[in-house]
Amino acid sequence: MQQDESVELQPLRGSSESVDDSVTLPNPEEQSNPEAETQELIWFHSTFEDCMEMFADMDTVAEYLGQHSGWFCRCALPMKTEPLGNNAYDLLIGRFGALGYRVEARIGLELVPPDAEGIYRIRTVPIPNYTAPGYEVDFQSTMKLVELATADFCTERGIKLTECPTQITGAQWCLNLAVGVQIPQFIRAKSEGLIQKTGDALLKNIVKQVSRRLSAKTQQDFHSSLGIPFPKHRC
Repeated sequence: MQQDESVELQPLRGSSESVDDSVTLPNPEEQSNPEAETQELIWFHSTFEDCMEMFADMDTVAEYLGQHSGWFCRCALPMKTEPLGNNAYDLLIGRFGALGYRVEARIGLELVPPDAEGIYRIRTVPIPNYTAPGYEVDFQSTMKLVELATADFCTERGIKLTECPTQITGAQWCLNLAVGVQIPQFIRAKSEGLIQKTGDALLKNIVKQVSRRLSAKTQQDFHSSLGIPFPKHRC
């Protein structure tokens, strides 16, 4: 029988509009599934690149980013976050599903201070006393601050010259994400191509939604907390 590949991906409590603020961090003991532990992981992958513009010099932006304990948790809302030491966070992204199967995405992320070359990194770290129920996450992100040409940027984004900032710093970053999931047997009965295509597409959708939302909130928080005007783009 030919498999139906017209699958609609439904993010559940994970989109920018439907995250439930009442969600609490799950108890791994309540979500354990002995049968799932014997299943081999199926891995899905996604990459994403973007640039977050800040209307200030690089030193000011670097100082702000280094004080992430003051902005990360509030910019991550409505996702749930809890600090893990000095540079890491326990982050509950939400529930996502496709093909009749749902996964609760919760990961530990470490915001590594910039190295000698000015490269920032975010990577997965273990969450104490927690084992992810049926999945593994490998989150590897790099970011570098660069000075952007003010006139060219304002012209490209349709910002009036009278509102054009004197300096613009771009936080250029790249994410490589891999998620391994213990897919239930009733899903494995479907074609491997359908499972891989659906999982990759769902992961790409999650990354796009979460990344753009977090970037937008961080931009807003940076400019408002420092009292820096943030002109609206016309495009």
